[in-house]
Amino acid sequence: MGGGPSTPELVAAVSNAGGLGSLGAAYLSPEQIVESIARIRALTDRPFQVNLFAGGWETDLRYDAAPMLELLSEIHAQLGLPAPAIPQIPADPFPAQLQAVFDARPPVFSFTFGVPDRDVLSRLKERDITLIGTATTVEEARLLAGAGIDAIVAQGAEAGAHRGTFAVPFDQALVPLVQLTCQIRAAVQTPVIASGGLMDGRDIASALAVGASAVALGTAFLACPESGASPPYKQAVLSARSDTTVITRAFSGRPARGLRNEFIARLDGRQAAILPYPLQNALTRAMRTAAARQGIPGFLSLWAGTGVSRARSLPAAQLVRTLVEEIDQQSRARS
Repeated sequence: MGGGPSTPELVAAVSNAGGLGSLGAAYLSPEQIVESIARIRALTDRPFQVNLFAGGWETDLRYDAAPMLELLSEIHAQLGLPAPAIPQIPADPFPAQLQAVFDARPPVFSFTFGVPDRDVLSRLKERDITLIGTATTVEEARLLAGAGIDAIVAQGAEAGAHRGTFAVPFDQALVPLVQLTCQIRAAVQTPVIASGGLMDGRDIASALAVGASAVALGTAFLACPESGASPPYKQAVLSARSDTTVITRAFSGRPARGLRNEFIARLDGRQAAILPYPLQNALTRAMRTAAARQGIPGFLSLWAGTGVSRARSLPAAQLVRTLVEEIDQQSRARS
């Protein structure tokens, strides 16, 4: 939910309704993180979490940018933008973002793409911050459990947006959620939070039935009025009539699941032109920003999970209440 959809208003609305709202802060500056946390605290006295990318930032990159610049030049002209140019790769933002987390002391800190070192985790624990890490395989779950994490998000293959894989080759980490949840539950004692394709109470009840202690939903909240997703993004989500999601590196250079659109189609058979993260992410930013402003979903990163066709446009608090009612209905039906 980083990069726009996750707003303080959405976080607070979910927490006030009894859930655990999450601020996707991976693309925020340290100052924005502090400001967002202050805004959340002004809107709720309930627990909430802040999420960051804790690994995978590369600066020693080898690439031929010419094919991608050629492709983007055509799109930039179509959008009325200047010709694209290779941006400088900034330093990894995680250390400075993490300092903002230390200073603001949110109740819960979650992370993906790796495991912070033990000193970092100890400093967070000293501040009474609950820690949640993301695993896409049993191997990653064992690493998180060994680091003393309080809970593990099991990110199934169905999950929208970036894959959090960090310890194994990507092609080994597309494990269906139910299978992954069961495997992690059998391998570690740490509580498991199921995530990936969950959209309604039936989905949640099924995840809990196979051993998840809780669930995490993202796509289900994209169309809420409190979400910061752009209007064309929300419309694309609500217009989906089936699962047309694919896993692509097209927008960021990292594998991520989203609705197939024109930009992804233009890269069919040209995957070698995609630059590594974070370069590809920075290079496509102008296109994505202009497309959101102009209402052109074909050039947006429309991150979504496999359950996207069941998205609902409800206020966040109402959606939380609806999910709880649906879970209760499933429980009564099974008893």
